[in-house]
This record gives sequence, C-alpha cells and structure tokens, in this order.
Amino acid sequence: MNGLESMATGPMWAGFIAFVLVMLALDLWVFGGNKAHKVSIKEAGLWSLGWFSLALLFNLGLWWYLKGTEGPEIAEQKSLEFLSGYLIEKALSVDNVFVFLLIFAAFQIKPEYQRRVLIYGVLGAIVMRAIMILAGAWVVTEFSWVLYLFGAFLLYTGVRMLKAVDEEPDVKNNPVLKLARRTLPVDEGDHGEKFIIVKNGKRYVTTLLLVLILIEATDVVFAVDSIPAIFAITNDPFIVFTSNLFAILGLRALYFLLADIADRFHLLKYGLALVLCFIGSKMLLLPWFHIPVHISLTVVATLIAGSVIASLYSTRKENK
Repeated sequence: MNGLESMATGPMWAGFIAFVLVMLALDLWVFGGNKAHKVSIKEAGLWSLGWFSLALLFNLGLWWYLKGTEGPEIAEQKSLEFLSGYLIEKALSVDNVFVFLLIFAAFQIKPEYQRRVLIYGVLGAIVMRAIMILAGAWVVTEFSWVLYLFGAFLLYTGVRMLKAVDEEPDVKNNPVLKLARRTLPVDEGDHGEKFIIVKNGKRYVTTLLLVLILIEATDVVFAVDSIPAIFAITNDPFIVFTSNLFAILGLRALYFLLADIADRFHLLKYGLALVLCFIGSKMLLLPWFHIPVHISLTVVATLIAGSVIASLYSTRKENK
C-alpha cells in the first residue's frame, strides 16, 4: 500500500456527511432519541435492522455508481472493502457493548437514562473517529511503513485479548475517571438525565457526566484497534470513514439489543481476538504475500460467526 487511493469526489464526501447529520437529527428530534425511556428489545431490533439495511443500501449504491464511472472491477473491489471494514468495525463494536454494560452497572445507571448517555457518546465518537481517520490517512500517506507497526500492534492486541479474555476491566479505577474526579466538582446524587446541576449557587457535574466521559475514553481505546484494522483492508479514506461511521451509528441500537443477552456471547471475545491476530498478520505479511479482500472477508466472517455459534451452543447446553 503506497499512499492513499480514494475514488471519492467532493460531492460524495459532502453527501455522506449530510446523510449522517440528517439521520442524527431525525433520531434526536423526530424518533424520540432525546426522551428518557427504557429501550425495548423490539425497538432496538428495528433500529439495528434499519442501520444494517442502510449500510447495505449504501454499499449497493456505491457499487452501482462505481460500476458506471470506474468499471465493474473497481466497483466490486470497493464494495468488498466497505463490507469487510463494516463487518470488522461492527464485530469490534460488540466488545464496546460488553464494556458499556460494565460501566452502566458499576455506576448503577437506570436503563431509561442510558440512551441519552449513548447518544452523546455516539456524537463524540463520530468527531473523534473523523479526526483519527484523517490523522491515520495522513500518516499512512507520508510513512507507508507505519502499516507494519499497525500490524504488529494488532497482533499484540489480539494475543493480549486471548490471554485476558476472562478478565473484566476495573472501570471505577480508570485513570481518566480519577482525573475527572480530581478536576471537576462532582455531586454523586441521583439527578435523572442531567449532566450538570446548580446547587447552592455552584455548578456540579453529575455521575451521568462521569459515565459519559468514561464511555468516550473507552471508544478512543477501541478506535486505536479498529481504525488500523480497516487500513489493513483498504487504503481508501472514504471507505474507512463510511464503514466506521455506519458501524458507530448502529452502536447504540446494538447495545440495547444485546444488553440482556450479552452473557450468551461469552466466546465472541475469542473470535474478535483471532480476527485482530489475523489482520495484524496480514499486514505484516504484505511485503511477501497479499491476501485478497474477499478471502479476508471470508476469514473474518467465519471467525465471528463461529464464535457466535459456539457461544450459543455452549450456553444452550449449560441451560439444559
């Protein structure tokens, strides 16, 4: 991969960003995303299906557009790259969900207030991912050898995940949280879905804001894994950006969909760790051996599907 090769035009970038802003606005002000309520499995399922369908429709539209402008070979290549990037990011998002569950449980955040935290978490994640993707694209353009560093890091992360798969992070002793508590006046009481309150003429941040800060910090950590992983699939910043954002937009719905059944997917972390190991190895092998995108997609899908099926089978066997 020498430099970045993007097929996206200015209008394509502008159109996608406008689409994201419109969808966020609809979620916040039309579909009740800003109203405190407990999200049902049915609602989460419909939103998850909606985001997944939009991602597939976008990919179909991208393929159709590129087929007419760049030819069928480029169209197939880019659509496979998008699908692979989206699948990787979506799979790694499940690990986010597990950590979010631990954070909400540790701070005893009621289900009806979790949606608001996740909405602002998604907004922050979109901004941070955009910055990190642009920075990553620049680094890859200027220093192509950095891809091998990405590969070594992903391989190391995957091996570390395999070793620590049963360990749970100590969220209450997170360094970011400790720093926030030292620098911000915190009121630990129950203040509903407010992030900031005024008490005796003084402003205080609530526990809910601390949880939001922790979730944003968690997303940065996960982005450090997921963004290099997609650069292993494609060096097109438009594909990296769009596949990342589609997965992030569906993250909140995915959380509520899996919130009550996350324990049934206890083996998925093994699958995710193996995915990172595979992608890291693929990047390190680039000077000698190139693995085609469709093979990468097949391997990633097989590892994820296999760990999901194994999880469901083992939990079903235990229940019996």
